[in-house]
Amino acid sequence: MFTGIVSELGRAAAITPTDGGARITVTASQTCDGLGIGDSVAVNGVCLTAVSVSGDEFTVEAVGETLQRTNLGDLTDGAAVDLERPVEAAGGRFDGHVVQGHVDGVGVVARIEPEGTARRIRISAPSSLSRYLVEKGSVTVDGVSLTITAVSPIVESEAWFEIVLIPHTLDVTVLGGRRVGDRVNLEADILAKYVERLMEART
Repeated sequence: MFTGIVSELGRAAAITPTDGGARITVTASQTCDGLGIGDSVAVNGVCLTAVSVSGDEFTVEAVGETLQRTNLGDLTDGAAVDLERPVEAAGGRFDGHVVQGHVDGVGVVARIEPEGTARRIRISAPSSLSRYLVEKGSVTVDGVSLTITAVSPIVESEAWFEIVLIPHTLDVTVLGGRRVGDRVNLEADILAKYVERLMEART
């Protein structure tokens, strides 16, 4: 389980194609500290398993379906990636929200507007996710836990939502470098999915 609070901005040091997938080596000194083979790490919001750890670099393997269903297939050597290690234990502060690292779909940055020192970003979302997106609700974008500030009407054919990024978020996550047309990984709030399932069971 993750929280959507990015702990480090890493760099893709090497991307090696495999049979239908890819091995992705990431340079990230903080994330590598204490990371072992078999441990989970979220890369741009995608939960992956470390298969190799050496110094300041770790390697994960992504299968073909993961590359197709997320923006990890868009990565190039040197690209920045958001990183987060899983929650270690209960009892401490829990910032962000409950994040599984299971990407629900890929959105596209549709608009970026300055808002003082912040930026308002509109993201086009798959229509299948629109029912989980609510104003003031949570969403994970490239592994970053964010609050939705505006959302398209449920009946609108083109689903979208907006987020406002403060300077700190722009500085320490990949979202600061996103441009119009870029693809971003989206994970809806798991609580919304449970509520939907419970409501289905009652009908």
